[in-house]
Amino acid sequence: MAKGSKVIEKMPLKSFSFPKTDKSIYLLKTLDGFLGPPLVRFCSHLKPKKGQISSSLRRILIIRPGGIGDAVLLLPALDLLHKRFPFCEIFILAEKRNAGVFEVVPYIHNVFFYHKIKDLYRVLQYSYDVVIDTEQWHRLSALVAHLTKASLKIGFATNERAHLFSHPLPYNQSDYEVFSFLNLVEPIIGKTKNHITEPFFPLSSRFTIELEKDASWVALFPGASIKERKWPEDRFREIAKWLAEKGVRVVIVGGKEDRKTAAYIVDGLKGHLNFAGKMSLLETAQILAQTQLLLTTDSGIMHLAIAVGTPVVALFGPGIEKKWAPRDSRSIVINKNLPCSPCTKFGYTPVCPYGARCMREITVDEVKEAINVILAKTLSC
Repeated sequence: MAKGSKVIEKMPLKSFSFPKTDKSIYLLKTLDGFLGPPLVRFCSHLKPKKGQISSSLRRILIIRPGGIGDAVLLLPALDLLHKRFPFCEIFILAEKRNAGVFEVVPYIHNVFFYHKIKDLYRVLQYSYDVVIDTEQWHRLSALVAHLTKASLKIGFATNERAHLFSHPLPYNQSDYEVFSFLNLVEPIIGKTKNHITEPFFPLSSRFTIELEKDASWVALFPGASIKERKWPEDRFREIAKWLAEKGVRVVIVGGKEDRKTAAYIVDGLKGHLNFAGKMSLLETAQILAQTQLLLTTDSGIMHLAIAVGTPVVALFGPGIEKKWAPRDSRSIVINKNLPCSPCTKFGYTPVCPYGARCMREITVDEVKEAINVILAKTLSC
């Protein structure tokens, strides 16, 4: 630990929830929309100078607001940084909703909270060699990077925020997000290979929760951070009943807001497990690692499953498949590719005038077929 460094006590592992009820997130986005542009214009006349990249960095700040999925997909880039600079202190500025991802990474020195004024003040008291803003669009995170004393400030040049970085980098909506994050560390470590070694989420070899090893398990995640990405709950129930008839055990994962849906899906089924709203993010990762596959919508839990090496059947509609869909060879993506989709861009999904037709048109039979394909492979291994 560097002299003068102080580690804030890490938060306890609690059951996670999705951000739709967190008013602070909407407040931050509203402030960004109104105050971001004028503040960037005000600060942009002080353009940061490009400093020299040291071979022995002492401290790096990574800014990562956003959800669980972004945080999980950032891990391969963080791993490369740690391997290149094993004695460097890596600090994270995150949100409450995604901080749990970083809390389980052993080499992370400290996690600060983006929505807490006290933490923002503390972050700015440190001296950093490099600050990397991994936010894709909003401007307030770029302003935080700009206010630090770092000589190297790296971030995506998606709007006027580009003026606040010493190294503004392009961002492509067609690139897998893992690769976009890897591009952010290239100014420091050189060219990276767009190759992901799975699994890349840190798990202990000893699970705190162990599923019955003699059974075949399929995990279901029926939730989504926005309603346009949800698949009808009665279809999840139909899948659960079908799996039970096949002798495959069902385990439900999700946040507190998924409890009611989860209870409906497994109501009356024997041998099921319903962990919705009961597990921490780490415990959820451990559960997923023990299953044959996960059925999920486009979500942070989808990325978590891939990160622990579990294949998924991923139901896509509003989201950009090229950017967010899994790239492993075992998963299956179901996407109707309607003319109106994808409609999500930079984390914003407009209210759908068609009643989320892109998700409703995904049939139970399509999902069953995809599950059978993956089970045939995983159960034969």
